Amino acid sequence: MSDWVHLATAPDQLTGEIWVSILRDAGLRAMIRPSDAVSFLGVTALGCRVQVMEEDVERAREVLSEVSDEAD
Repeated sequence: MSDWVHLATAPDQLTGEIWVSILRDAGLRAMIRPSDAVSFLGVTALGCRVQVMEEDVERAREVLSEVSDEAD
């Protein structure tokens, strides 16, 4: 059985949601840790932990690295 594991900490929820979307578009299961996105005031400006399935960690790192390299 696979477990969700920490991949990276996004600086804020919007960035985290973008990362999750990129990872999902690459065919990986990803989510923001639920307790990090809970806010009765709306989107949080605090850091959010992005999680992926344990077996997807290496590929997820590659995907986010590629996106980071393209942005530079």
